[in-house]
Amino acid sequence: MEVYIFNHDYLYELENLTRVFFPNDKITVLKYMGGEDMKPPFVYTAITEDKMEARLFDGEFDKTVTAPLTDGDEELALMTLVFDLFTQYTGYVPKWGLLTGVRPIKLMRRLKDDMGEGEAKKYFREKLLVSEEKTDLACETEKNERKILDLSQRNSFSLYISIPFCPSRCSYCSFVSQSVEKAKHLVEPYLELLVKEIKKTAEIAESLKLNLETVYIGGGTPTTLSAEQLKILLDAIKSSFDLSNCREFTVEAGRPDTITFDKLKAILEGGADRISVNPQTLNDNVLENIGRRHTAQQAIDAFKLARQAGVGHINMDLIAGLPGDTIESFRSTLDGICELDPESITVHTLSMKKSSGLTAEGKQILKQEGITASLMLEYTKEKLSALGYKPYYLYRQSRMVGNLENVGWAKEGFESSYNVFVMDETHTVLGCGAGAVTKLKEFGTDRLERIFNFKYPYEYNTRFDEIIERKKGITEFYAKYF
Repeated sequence: MEVYIFNHDYLYELENLTRVFFPNDKITVLKYMGGEDMKPPFVYTAITEDKMEARLFDGEFDKTVTAPLTDGDEELALMTLVFDLFTQYTGYVPKWGLLTGVRPIKLMRRLKDDMGEGEAKKYFREKLLVSEEKTDLACETEKNERKILDLSQRNSFSLYISIPFCPSRCSYCSFVSQSVEKAKHLVEPYLELLVKEIKKTAEIAESLKLNLETVYIGGGTPTTLSAEQLKILLDAIKSSFDLSNCREFTVEAGRPDTITFDKLKAILEGGADRISVNPQTLNDNVLENIGRRHTAQQAIDAFKLARQAGVGHINMDLIAGLPGDTIESFRSTLDGICELDPESITVHTLSMKKSSGLTAEGKQILKQEGITASLMLEYTKEKLSALGYKPYYLYRQSRMVGNLENVGWAKEGFESSYNVFVMDETHTVLGCGAGAVTKLKEFGTDRLERIFNFKYPYEYNTRFDEIIERKKGITEFYAKYF
């Protein structure tokens, strides 16, 4: 789909909105200079002295909509016009309306602060065309987030540690992680260098008198490491950082087939108090479809093993819209997870990432799949709300099935502060390991600077000195803004 723009500069916004309605198309945005041959299918948008217009032509369908040019938000008015044209063409009305960004909750919070809750919800519904269902979800999530955000202070930070190895690569995944089978020789030298980076990062944090709020070890699958390797990693964190004020320490134990009693003990003894066991589904056929090498029963057994080991906060991740999943089997999965009674449950919607296996295989996002995923999320809200879980963080991604959302649900007192801090970009996050990104935040402003580590373990291992050199940027940032 080619998108032509004339006499305006809303390229990024128009591209994102077009992708909502045409998720399988390659979207190319071009400035129209006059006289070009526009070959169908195309969208043409223009702003002139007295009006704005949008036209969609696919060779048969040909429709133009216009609106008078008035005082006010020109960008919002044009996107509303295009939205109307797209809904007429596709018969599809996205529940998040004009919103295409990752963080709708940040917007809801800003609107509430500026105009109050009632007017903020009205703006979502009437100006941004968000459905009543998603407006209410955003409002409730924002309320639950706010009390967590208030915990962060000027000198607060979180720590992220990356373990970029997995037992196998899931078909929906686009993270930079390698199967342990192929990268086993990289693990030991990687861990040795990671410990050095952790110590160096701790020295910098201490020199700046930063206060550690949360720790998150993710990846990848950290529990691909052995119990002995996990102990080395956790001991390095515990001995390097002041954890006396740390509110939460999570280890992502995502793949049930990597969880053992010895690893769980090493995690608990290392100071972590929260893990995530992520079956994604309890449907064995769907597990096979997405490249998982474990069964639903193994996921259940892993959860019970974590309870036996003494883990007091277990999160479980699910994905709505997986290939081969149905409304009935998703409901069965959620019911089965709820019977285990985890403290928190995160329900994602399948996102068709460009570098995922599903996308490489030619998988497309179909309208019916979006409807099915939407019904899955409706059941999720109904079920979890009835059991006392509350939505406490929410984010969205591009090319999500049904243009929906990911939501973290938790029982009272079991919300993940790290998830909220990271998604809201509340404070600095110091990252260690391959693929980790240090995000430096000036408190009370929107200013954010990033320092990137090399993505792949082999790069990390061979160019480690460059990573340590980049750490100087942390001190330079705080010297500049604090």
